Amino acid sequence: MEKCINSLLIGGEDVEILIVDDGSTKDNTAQIADDYASKYPTIIKAIHQENGGHGEAVNTGIRNATGVFFKVVDSDDWVNETAYRKLLSTMKYMVSSGTQLDLLISNYVYEKEGAKRKKVVSYRNALPVEKMFGWNEVKHFRIAQYILMHSVIYRTQLLKDCGLELPKHTFYVDNIFVFNPLPYVKTMYYVDVNFYRYFIGRSDQSVNEQVMISRVDQQLRVNQLMIDYYCSTKIENRHCRHYMLNYLKIMMVISSVMLILSETDENFQKKKELWRYAYVKNPKLWFQLRFGVLGFCVNIPGKSGRKVTKTGYKIANKFIGFN
Repeated sequence: MEKCINSLLIGGEDVEILIVDDGSTKDNTAQIADDYASKYPTIIKAIHQENGGHGEAVNTGIRNATGVFFKVVDSDDWVNETAYRKLLSTMKYMVSSGTQLDLLISNYVYEKEGAKRKKVVSYRNALPVEKMFGWNEVKHFRIAQYILMHSVIYRTQLLKDCGLELPKHTFYVDNIFVFNPLPYVKTMYYVDVNFYRYFIGRSDQSVNEQVMISRVDQQLRVNQLMIDYYCSTKIENRHCRHYMLNYLKIMMVISSVMLILSETDENFQKKKELWRYAYVKNPKLWFQLRFGVLGFCVNIPGKSGRKVTKTGYKIANKFIGFN
């Protein structure tokens, strides 16, 4: 946490840092937050609340944010100083020139514990570099290249105007954070710098395979909320709609794979129920989702279908290393 905060302090008075203590009781998070707020009263504000989970911490951040732009940085991650200064310079220019920028995008790095080589996720093949653009200029995203919470800095008022409210006591809500605001995004800007350092590899981390399986019901809840949102929201731009559909495909693949990896009859049934949920919501959407982003159907019934899905997942994880 201290490494995270120190990396952000480089922004000085240009940055407002909100430390949300989400009911921490097993460590000294609250004291660390108060110490930093006392030491840097014009930069840091410590907010203490009852435990509401990651989503409620983000909600609290949005409600209390007074800056023009909003960025979530998890406490075990950090940012690169050189890239940070570049992004700050870009945002300051947008504000001083009166340019309304809805979404600022940058690269992130997998800081995987024990890994010798760091995997960088960049977007230079999919997005125009250092120019204002809209959805019509967005190109094809590769399977491991979709925009995650680590990549984005939203305009704060956009998040408030779109009514974003993440569910409490639920993991994996970062997917909703990068999904629901997209129909409201009209202007984007991509800076090709490796800004966010995403620390993964701990056995207790939410993206650890076994942890994901144990929390699969929360993954399913997020998945269903995203289906609900896609079906109920008018997404006018077809490029935005196409991007969001492909993101949903990824979510369905992840949910299906975790349910299959659990190897329990109960979760096999939950997989059927998830796909049934999509069908009831929108049969056309169900058909589009069935053929996943890897080019094969992730909803093949029976043992043979589960085997195909597991094999595809293992191959993808070997090359991507996403948990």
